[in-house]
Amino acid sequence: MTGRAAEPEVIWARPERTGRGPRPAYTRADIAAAAVRIADAEGLDAVSMRRVAAELGCGTMSLYNYVPRKEDLYELMVDAAGGEHELWEPRGDWRADMLRVAHRTRALMHRHPWLPRLMSPVYGFSPNALRYLEHCLACLDPLEAPYGTKLELVAMLNAVVTSFVANELATAERARSLPWSEEQENAMRGAYLGGRIATGAYPRMAAAFAEDPGPIDLEAVFERALGRVLDGFAPRR
Repeated sequence: MTGRAAEPEVIWARPERTGRGPRPAYTRADIAAAAVRIADAEGLDAVSMRRVAAELGCGTMSLYNYVPRKEDLYELMVDAAGGEHELWEPRGDWRADMLRVAHRTRALMHRHPWLPRLMSPVYGFSPNALRYLEHCLACLDPLEAPYGTKLELVAMLNAVVTSFVANELATAERARSLPWSEEQENAMRGAYLGGRIATGAYPRMAAAFAEDPGPIDLEAVFERALGRVLDGFAPRR
């Protein structure tokens, strides 16, 4: 197929458009923006080369001159979303700065609900990903640790945020599909669970619910999860 590479290549090392002909009508930024608009409005499954081409008003085959593979399109989308990271001058408190990074990443993923599905280490070399990683390492300058350890911290914090947001999004999506309210669903399941616990077959679960009957404060859970990751990297005194 036109534009497809015979050997592995990084989209960022590839010219904006291959082949002869007139000046390119679109940039990668145009293509990424179109794909992001579709994904934001209709979900990731609605994104296809044909659909993006239609959004741009060009032929599907001509789009392959700019983006060889759908996987490359995904990489462009992730980079475009990553460009929304608001960076700041680190304040000298690595823990506070990284908490701020985590909260802003969570907000970014909620603006683009398809993003957690595409999070992958292989996308860590795009322009905005490198910009983000450099910022994180600058935030971690006060932390006395090798760069490899700092990169592990960033990866683990991102993993916590991605997992948490993916669960939030899945829960919200399921709630929208229910034929009854989320409150009714929770009440029904809570009653069932209470009945099972009352049988005495689950004494540890019974003790756990007696200790904290809920409801679960998810914001507090998120804060504790982030804190525990950061605590694990704090220098031992």
